Amino acid sequence: MKKIMLTGLVAAFSLAAVQAQEIPERKHDGPRMHEKHRLHSKKEMETLNLTEEQKAKFRALNQEHQKQMEELRKKDDITVKESRERMEALRQEHKTKIQSLLTSEQKARMEENRKARTEKMQEYGKKRDARMKEHLQLTDEQSMKMMESRKALSAKMKAIREDKSLTDEQKKEKHKELMKQQKESLKSILTEDQMKKMKEHKKKPRDKKETI
Repeated sequence: MKKIMLTGLVAAFSLAAVQAQEIPERKHDGPRMHEKHRLHSKKEMETLNLTEEQKAKFRALNQEHQKQMEELRKKDDITVKESRERMEALRQEHKTKIQSLLTSEQKARMEENRKARTEKMQEYGKKRDARMKEHLQLTDEQSMKMMESRKALSAKMKAIREDKSLTDEQKKEKHKELMKQQKESLKSILTEDQMKKMKEHKKKPRDKKETI
């Protein structure tokens, strides 16, 4: 149980910090994160000023994609590997079709939205790092080591996400392995007392917990 708790703490601290540097794909987050992501995407879509025709085509493509995925999941005459490969192919095809519906101006606006989102998360990350340093009473050296560790993790996660030779399941497994490595990295940086503070903070009710 102790090992599981520590892994969870590492994941929570590391992933939040990584998100401050870039925006990862949130395919395996919980219900709340999915809801926030949907609302976030809806707001961004509104900035694109889509025509009614584009909106209709978007809905049709999404429905078609969902139907294809459901039909593929029902197939029991193919291997797990084949199923994953076909799912990945369907996702890439869907992404290409969606992109083809946008004008150059809308694609440019999407890129602007992405940059603005990244800058906002970077600012959030700086404030969060300051709170974490104060809460855990980190030394300047520890703070620097944690920042370097997060940057390395961020670069590796980005490389995995952009590796088109990997299926979503393979990417998920590689992400898990990276989090295990990050756990060991964290243990080598923090003292036992600091690790204890992290655990105590994790046990606090959400509404009484200071975000660090």
